[in-house]
Amino acid sequence: MKISIGADHRGYALKQAIVEHLHNIDVHDVGAYSAERSDYPEFAAAVAEDILKQRADAGILLCGSGVGMAIAANRVKGIYAGLCWNPAVAIAAKEDDGINVLVLPADFLRTAEALIIVDAWLAASFKGGRYQYRLSTLDQ
Repeated sequence: MKISIGADHRGYALKQAIVEHLHNIDVHDVGAYSAERSDYPEFAAAVAEDILKQRADAGILLCGSGVGMAIAANRVKGIYAGLCWNPAVAIAAKEDDGINVLVLPADFLRTAEALIIVDAWLAASFKGGRYQYRLSTLDQ
């Protein structure tokens, strides 16, 4: 599995912890590469491009609230980004909604919580079937 990951300045530190945590997975870090001010749309676009060009199987995005990243990523056809704040939401979002981009609210999660959410999301599988039908209606 290959994961593309991106964050703005507010998500930078948590992104670094996640990259370290995923040492056994191929991770493509698209930035930000420091805690200096940056703009989330560029990182959402880079992760989406990695997925659409099949350079990554899925993505993780982080910003302060997570909302900006989710909005930016979901503007791209074929990207299903879900803002998740606990493991149960991450599992449901992957199983029922087929999210291919996990969005985390960096200002509202401790590192340990975020890592548990990432692991839960990675372990979950999309159910397909009627859930796939719902996704396909979004892409028409």
